[in-house]
Amino acid sequence: MSKKVAILATNGFEESELKSPKEYLEEQGWTADIVSLKSGTIKAWANGNWGGDYKVDKTLDQVTSGDYHALVLPGGVINPDQLRRSEDAVAFVKSFFDEKKPVAAICHGPQILIDAEVVDGRELTSFFSVKKDLMNAGANWKDAEVVVDNGLVTSRTPDDLPAFNKKMVEEIKEGKHELQHS
Repeated sequence: MSKKVAILATNGFEESELKSPKEYLEEQGWTADIVSLKSGTIKAWANGNWGGDYKVDKTLDQVTSGDYHALVLPGGVINPDQLRRSEDAVAFVKSFFDEKKPVAAICHGPQILIDAEVVDGRELTSFFSVKKDLMNAGANWKDAEVVVDNGLVTSRTPDDLPAFNKKMVEEIKEGKHELQHS
């Protein structure tokens, strides 16, 4: 069955953390839309410098979580900080939890989950510098390449992408997660 997945990102996303999951999802025969705050293109961050431009498929005002089977949140230092300042982006993320749909977040990506108020009592991981923020929001942080908690898939760094991509696809194939809570 064909699936549609939203990848929520804006300028300053870690290039590999968007590109690798997007390609992996498309290898499954699925659609992976880049959803952003504004139309046009967004600029990646790669190896300590600005990277390539990526075409935005949809803007937040054009979509709802109901349009998608799952959500992917790439990291990068700038990207999640920009997204968590947007009430629309935070509401979009929260709605995937409300609908019990799979969400996959890597590196700094879990930061927006704090603002969506969906980490309390959840097991997850992230880039180490986000650990204390997540714990302060009630998360049970683990140092592992991939952590899965009822449809929420998290990983630490680009080095974890192979495990992250595999678990992300497994969770999307499973579909709704009744124990997922917001």
